[in-house]
Amino acid sequence: MASNPGLLTEWPWQRLGNFKYIVVAPWVAYGFYELAMKGWREVDIGYLLIFPAMLFRMLHNQIWISLSRFQNARSKHRIVDKSLDFEQVDRERNWDDQIIFNAILFYLGHTYLKAARYLPWWSSDGAIITALLHIGPVEFLYYWFHRALHHHFLYSRYHSHHHASIVTEPITSVIHPFAEHIVYFALFAIPLLGSLFTGTASILTYFFYISYIDFMNNMGHCNFELVPTWLFHAFPPLKYLMYTPSFHSLHHTQFRTNYSLFMPFYDYVYNTMDKSSDDLYERSLKGKEESIDVVHLTHPTTLQSIFHFRLGFAAFASNPFHSKWYMIVMSPVYWISMMVTWLYGSTFTVERNTMDDQKMQTWAIPRYTFQYNLGWEKEAINDLIEKAILDADKRGIKVVSLGLLNQAKELNGSGELYLQKHPNLKVKIVDGSSLAAALVIKSIPKEVDQVLITGSLSKVASAIATSLCQRGIQVIMNQKHEYHMLKPQLSEEIASNLLFSRTSTPEVWLVGDGFEDKEQRRAQKGTKFIPYSQFPLRKMRKNCTYYTTPAMKIPKTLENMHSCENWLPRRVMSAWRVAGIVHALEGWDMHECGNTVLDMEKILSAAIRHGFVPLQQA
Repeated sequence: MASNPGLLTEWPWQRLGNFKYIVVAPWVAYGFYELAMKGWREVDIGYLLIFPAMLFRMLHNQIWISLSRFQNARSKHRIVDKSLDFEQVDRERNWDDQIIFNAILFYLGHTYLKAARYLPWWSSDGAIITALLHIGPVEFLYYWFHRALHHHFLYSRYHSHHHASIVTEPITSVIHPFAEHIVYFALFAIPLLGSLFTGTASILTYFFYISYIDFMNNMGHCNFELVPTWLFHAFPPLKYLMYTPSFHSLHHTQFRTNYSLFMPFYDYVYNTMDKSSDDLYERSLKGKEESIDVVHLTHPTTLQSIFHFRLGFAAFASNPFHSKWYMIVMSPVYWISMMVTWLYGSTFTVERNTMDDQKMQTWAIPRYTFQYNLGWEKEAINDLIEKAILDADKRGIKVVSLGLLNQAKELNGSGELYLQKHPNLKVKIVDGSSLAAALVIKSIPKEVDQVLITGSLSKVASAIATSLCQRGIQVIMNQKHEYHMLKPQLSEEIASNLLFSRTSTPEVWLVGDGFEDKEQRRAQKGTKFIPYSQFPLRKMRKNCTYYTTPAMKIPKTLENMHSCENWLPRRVMSAWRVAGIVHALEGWDMHECGNTVLDMEKILSAAIRHGFVPLQQA
């Protein structure tokens, strides 16, 4: 919202939420009706193409969003090196409203303007007229309208909403109140109507012009410089005819300069060009190398989770991950994405964060959860993880934390495999088990004197059971194999606190991987299910309490958080990821992998001292 919202700020369909697309349904339905009645030879192709063009524009914008987020996570060519937040993502989640609005106006134009019907595919005259009308009236009128928007009266009521985003993303370009978009479309309609009323309009001219507007809008707000210098050297006048991301970025940081739409010509003419435009362009292209301190190594989970990555759908990634039934329509996309990541064959950067003077990145192994369970993929996955660790070591990164199944005991012995192969690694491998175990213990109610541990016996489960037995709490196990594995590991003084029973149902259940849904039916009413696994438990009982996986709320000093880590709430990190950060902040010179378990109280205290707060406490 603007600081002092004016008239026509809200979009007409704002209250419809995700159902807003029904506003174009009548026109789309009418198109199918016309096709059924007239057939391909007689139907107006231009009318039928409005809806596919609308979908193409959404895809075009999404490609820019993903490209920009990918580059801003890994590229040295960032222009504004500040952080994004959830507030900006929420403010910009309605970027598709202007596409819906434009589609409706095209449908109305086709309905009420006779000249808009049965347009030819191409007209060279129309293309020239469209280009000239854009270079002249559109750019000129936009420049002065934009300057007017920066007057206090209009700025506080409308344009301040757009400028709330200092660090821009491609979709920032279309985040304006409804009233502004009415004027923008009126300006962009000048070339469209000009060619229409001169009888030179064509389908492809309209398509290319709208695509040009989208391309330039997205490029100018992507926050990394990508326009090469050779382009301006080859054709010097282009400097006045095409802006760059760094040129427009100055408008968002300085506010009173660089008002032009896509052509800086008018800023030169009216002396409003920022004097540092050329310098910022050159510095952004040159880039600035930065050293990374911590890398968290993760991987996609379900096929739908690729959309939840920060590189995917911004609004989707800004909320805890849940499989959506309607995402089934996107199944071809996520199957293709799986093949692309598989063929890419290397880790890719999905996130960049900072905390104090620490620089952090999240890298993803291009494999999904189901692939980790395929025996023939084991060697390939380990090779990918090993390459990532060696790359981190070569780059001088201090810590690599292993998330999700990248630290599975049956895969690589909780990371021990890589130390055996490369004993001289300088980078520290952290599996985070000690902090995860500490958080599970801290979430157990203090009055509890008996707990049940069920599921696969992991390193975290062993650490929890040992610590609880030392505290005099009875630990019951209902799987005989796991019980006989753990019992010999305990000293005689505490071994009596570890019991085996298939029928006991205490108030607290500590649940790991391999826990079957049907076992939940045995639990008594009011049971607390506390997972020690990397993955959450499926909720099947309404009369029981389900805790989330071990996690901590992050401090305010940890910046550039605008996506959720898997199923966790906003500004919450898994214990395994936090452990790597704390390891680097403390400067600890040891690995935490294999059978190594650190002092749980020590690492939990260190995490809290740095501002992390347990998500769930007893």
